[in-house]
Amino acid sequence: MIAWMPVWRIVAAAAIVCATYPAIAEIPMSERKSGYEFMGPDSRAMQDEDTANPGMLSVLDGEALWKRKAGAAGKSCADCHSDARTSMKGVAARYPAFSPAVNRPVNLEQRINMCRTDRQQAKPFPYESKDLLSLATFVGRQSRGQPISVADDENTRPFIDNGRAAFTRRQGQLNLSCAQCHDDNWSGRLAGSPITQAQPTGYPIYRLEWQSVGSLQRRLRNCLTGLRAESPALGAPQLVDLELYLMWRARGMPMETPAVRP
Repeated sequence: MIAWMPVWRIVAAAAIVCATYPAIAEIPMSERKSGYEFMGPDSRAMQDEDTANPGMLSVLDGEALWKRKAGAAGKSCADCHSDARTSMKGVAARYPAFSPAVNRPVNLEQRINMCRTDRQQAKPFPYESKDLLSLATFVGRQSRGQPISVADDENTRPFIDNGRAAFTRRQGQLNLSCAQCHDDNWSGRLAGSPITQAQPTGYPIYRLEWQSVGSLQRRLRNCLTGLRAESPALGAPQLVDLELYLMWRARGMPMETPAVRP
């Protein structure tokens, strides 16, 4: 099954498939599809039923962390934000978001760590750690069904443009861009599996390939590795800009966190 093939083999095959077709424009908004629509009935059922969705374990862990006091300030997330079902509704759908503190966009995981260091006076969680992913998944869960609505204004537009440039730029030893597969050939198939549109509607996401929850940046780094291209460190500005562009590209689509994918 393709889900268990090495990433470099999958992307190398994609390079051959995607080079076969001429480039076309960005996907019209009326034709955008979540990765959910490309899955089989068993995988859809796993996402649809919370008791069967393995990503919900991270939601439960995140809920416990939300209520736990931490750091020198002895505060919990709930002390400031109260009931997440109300205070966090729609929040994840707006990230990455511009932060005046750093004069650039930050993603949801970075925003959580900023709260930890500034408000709780605690050490930031390491990127891709269980605790950081759990809190991000818990916060993201509160936006399930909410439309993605990242800001498109004078603060964010230069970074959206940076992300778009990264998405459309050929790179790596395979000389392949993200857009060649996910904009130009999303209706095709690769080794019997569909090429999706790479819409980031469900992160943090549970991937059967990983057997765990992971961030969008983890997925982006997997793809870059497959292209045999330079892979920026987790949290790097280049990855945040690409996240922002992908969320802008998916604007109006409903959040699915925690989604399930092959």
